[in-house]
Amino acid sequence: MFFNEDFHPGRPHFHAFYGEHYASFDIADLTRLAGKLPPRAERMVRKWARAQRAELLANWDRARSEGALQPIDPLK
Repeated sequence: MFFNEDFHPGRPHFHAFYGEHYASFDIADLTRLAGKLPPRAERMVRKWARAQRAELLANWDRARSEGALQPIDPLK
């Protein structure tokens, strides 16, 4: 998670990687902001993010205040 970026400055988002694929997603509505994942991987990322939205936002706040990010449980 990076908060200080030129591409989507200040917009709460997270990055997802799957093999050689990459995408970033808005935390609020889970729209894909950049990149592309295979369809199945993107569905799994969105499912995970819906379940972990509060933790993602908390980490976003930590990143903005230069705090240490907390691990977030994987999709089960």
